[in-house]
Amino acid sequence: MNFKELLAELLKNIDISQEFIDENLTVCAEKNLGDFSLPCFKLAKQLRLSPVVIANESVKKLEQNKPEWLDEISAVNGYINFKINHGFAASTVLPCVKERGREWKAKESNGKTVCIDYSSVNIAKPFHIGHLLTTVIGGSLYRIFSFLGYKTVGINHLGDWGTQFGKLICAYLKWGEGKKADDLTMAELSKLYVRFHSEAEKDEKLNDEGRFWFKKIEDGDATALSIFESFKKITLREVDKIYKMLGITFDSYNGESFYNDKMQPIIDDLKAKGLLVESDGAQIVDLSEYGMPPCLILRSDGASLYATRDLAAAVYRHNTYDFDQCLYVVAYQQDLHFKQVFKVLELMGYDWAKRCKHVAFGMVSLENGGSLSTRTGNVVLLEDVLNTSIKQAYEIIDKKNPDLEAKEQTARDVGIGAVVFGALTNARIKDMVFSFEKALNFDGETAPYLQYTHARCCSLLSKIQYSGNNIDFSVLSDPYSFEVVMLLSAFDETVETAALKYEPSCISKYLIDLAQSFNRFYLNNRISGEESRISDARLFLTECVCNTLYNGLKLLLINAPERM
Repeated sequence: MNFKELLAELLKNIDISQEFIDENLTVCAEKNLGDFSLPCFKLAKQLRLSPVVIANESVKKLEQNKPEWLDEISAVNGYINFKINHGFAASTVLPCVKERGREWKAKESNGKTVCIDYSSVNIAKPFHIGHLLTTVIGGSLYRIFSFLGYKTVGINHLGDWGTQFGKLICAYLKWGEGKKADDLTMAELSKLYVRFHSEAEKDEKLNDEGRFWFKKIEDGDATALSIFESFKKITLREVDKIYKMLGITFDSYNGESFYNDKMQPIIDDLKAKGLLVESDGAQIVDLSEYGMPPCLILRSDGASLYATRDLAAAVYRHNTYDFDQCLYVVAYQQDLHFKQVFKVLELMGYDWAKRCKHVAFGMVSLENGGSLSTRTGNVVLLEDVLNTSIKQAYEIIDKKNPDLEAKEQTARDVGIGAVVFGALTNARIKDMVFSFEKALNFDGETAPYLQYTHARCCSLLSKIQYSGNNIDFSVLSDPYSFEVVMLLSAFDETVETAALKYEPSCISKYLIDLAQSFNRFYLNNRISGEESRISDARLFLTECVCNTLYNGLKLLLINAPERM
């Protein structure tokens, strides 16, 4: 139950608009005055009355039909204050939370489909720390939308087209030391790629050889395609290990090469609609009228570009999935590119173009720095970051609780969770500087803190006898209990807001607030040693917090150990 919604419904009785209520109804700053508050100052000009008069008159009207869940409605200095009956709140909110359980059940289908393009790794290039944000933001949004009842389609738009693959084939044939292409490792592919660029600086003819081999791929040459397919298998085999570590899945791996035979209809359509014009030998869509540079469709040599393939991909996705939304979780540097692509789709007459959204995010780096250049080979591999975090988590856990069972799995959950939460804790558009020390802090606003709070809840529920029936919710009338109850009531709204804003950090911040609130409750309300009426009610609340932390962490791709 959302009490802000109940209050909004009540306030309609005094002719205050829903828009005004949504913008101004807030949690009361002074707890002794109430739980929620509505300032009347912005109504003064409209009603030509003082805020004090408006508040006083409104309270008189509201008092006539005061519902049972309100203890008090008061007017103080131009504010309407509401005190919720804390016991009633607990009796209404907590059974609903408990009924949801911890099975992470999604809501019933809402009949809508959302496509999410994320991670989108490049074939034959290492999976580095720079891929972290797109992967975990997209993976979390996949779970969030699925939880809300959407049919969710996760798309890994592979970077599997371009001259670089001809260069890599050239490097393999020259310096592969006779190894079968299938037997190469990602590290060996990376070394070959780096060596090619190093040698090409000395001998420009190498670039011509690279272009020659890419042309063979384009022409369907059996040898070139066989080697290229081996590179794809190696890449997907390597990245799948990381996806499994992160709990990431995809429904489609259709990459750039998949759209090669789907671009010509787009080009023909652009020509037919008079949108394609020539500029210095290239084919473009002029977007100057919309304050943007031209969208390049074909280069002067007839080669297609990213925009051509993205236009084909968008049309294919709409025709295939009939999406309600199509999200592109791609770094903010591609903002102009997507504005151009979406505008061209709109000019082509596709009214669904407005349902395509660029979910932009900032850059990521480690605290001690690190280049992300695959040409020079100076990259920070994401697998190395995850394994380092797991190792450090194990050392911390071993020191804190040396007798803990399943220590290795717990360290894995904590270490991976620390990296993921570090990426999802702030607004996605902010640049991220990752620090192992901060991420693995058990007392800070971190995943280990949330996981430890969850484990504390599990411990309480396992150690203290608890029936879970015939709960006396009036026990939970104290301020600490009520604060937790109010946060629990806001879980669904928080998840919906995260989906609306494409911001998993909404859930991160919510979980931190919930954990901190529960820990205050725990410090101020004894559970063990109390009479059963009291301990049962407090354990009921604890179980609800436990389940909500579990569900919320799951939405963020993070496992919640029962013991730490």
